[in-house]
Amino acid sequence: MAGQVRIVRGKGGPETGGGPGGEAWAIFHETNRAGRIYINWIDEPPIGPHASIQIYLNRQSQGRGIGSIAYRLASEESQYDTIYAHMRKSNEASKRAAAAAGYDDITPADQSQCLMRWVRQR
Repeated sequence: MAGQVRIVRGKGGPETGGGPGGEAWAIFHETNRAGRIYINWIDEPPIGPHASIQIYLNRQSQGRGIGSIAYRLASEESQYDTIYAHMRKSNEASKRAAAAAGYDDITPADQSQCLMRWVRQR
């Protein structure tokens, strides 16, 4: 599967990786567009200013391992050494995909959302 998934850098919009410090990619599985992934530079608790990654897969691309590969590829290609992923605690598929891409769950006990962190390995 890994060789069949690729990301292609794009412009992104104001809220989807196109703002200051942002990055955006289209996700492809084989020749089909599978979704998009982007990083925004945000300033939100409990971290403060940080790179935040978001992924959106087309319904037909979900549940096939594409998300975990896209998380890994975008994180590795990004300019950032530390990236955070915010998601609903009930979103088990996104948590599994991020974990498979090297993100660790660092959710503080008092937070309503799941918080995961990726750190570039040197």
